[in-house]
Amino acid sequence: MSQTVLRLSARDSWDKLVQQQEAIPSAGKHEVLIKVRSVALNFRDIAISTGQYPFPVKDQVVPGSDAAGDIVEVGEGVSGLQQGDKVIVNFDLATTYGPMRSWHWGMGGPVDGVMREYFSVPAHAVIKIPESSKLSYAQWAGVVCTGVTAWNALYGNVPLRPGQSVLFLGTGGVSITGLVLAKAAGATTIITSSSDEKLQHVKEKFGVDYTINYKKTPNWGAEVQKVTNGQGANYIFENGGAGTIKQSLDAVAYGGTIAVIGFLAQASQEEMPNVAALAIGKGAVVRGIMVGSKQLLEEAVRFIGNRDLPVPVEKTFKFSRDQVVEAYGYLASGQHVGKVCIEF
Repeated sequence: MSQTVLRLSARDSWDKLVQQQEAIPSAGKHEVLIKVRSVALNFRDIAISTGQYPFPVKDQVVPGSDAAGDIVEVGEGVSGLQQGDKVIVNFDLATTYGPMRSWHWGMGGPVDGVMREYFSVPAHAVIKIPESSKLSYAQWAGVVCTGVTAWNALYGNVPLRPGQSVLFLGTGGVSITGLVLAKAAGATTIITSSSDEKLQHVKEKFGVDYTINYKKTPNWGAEVQKVTNGQGANYIFENGGAGTIKQSLDAVAYGGTIAVIGFLAQASQEEMPNVAALAIGKGAVVRGIMVGSKQLLEEAVRFIGNRDLPVPVEKTFKFSRDQVVEAYGYLASGQHVGKVCIEF
């Protein structure tokens, strides 16, 4: 029995994705075999395909880290999982609890990923989706990296409390998923974008409390202070990195937390702010987010599943080499609000 698999033949463009036929693996001892139903893309996939990812990647890698599917075979010694279970798999196969201890076990980078019809994984990395859930496979695939990253930012260190405020930079998957989680937890939410159209869409569809166009309001840190009555944001989803960290430190509340998640906005060495001094001045926690453990993902799945929270999937493509290449291009263009997924 063979299956369709996509591999990156080189890491200078997602055009280098090649489609080939390979054997369907079997479930080894303590493993399960999963039939993929949907895959969610991340900015990490773009970075890996273009040679910009700063962490280990194997040659000829099967890309993709976020899949939802069905168990079709259960290996020897596996308990608590059975054929037919609807499941997702943690991004890092080695981290069941606590912080990730290396970048060597991430799917779709150092380890072959999920852009294929079937894959086998250690059962300890697998999480069952609640049977009562009405969310789609694509929505659950979108929870793997994006959901656990957002959950880690809000609950991995000092837990979010109702009535606190959360600022989200941009309208990508992590921001919108974080917005959905924060709203459900009773927080006041603020989001930035360079597009009034996107901001209006997020307000109408997800009920964000405040919107800021950072092109029209370049000093958006001061605007955050204004809309929070001078308190600042208790949590910030810092998806920009070097190019936005100064404004985030202006926007954060005293004692607040800046979750450093992405590196989309660069800054020259001369323009880099004195982050240490600014953090001391606010008593702020500047915390790097390395996705999250299986334990954090289980917590996110329970919270999302019990409430059927609307995990934001904006657009889906079909599983074929050309459609996946198109999906990469769409994600890279920055047009999306929420997740871009591949349906099998």
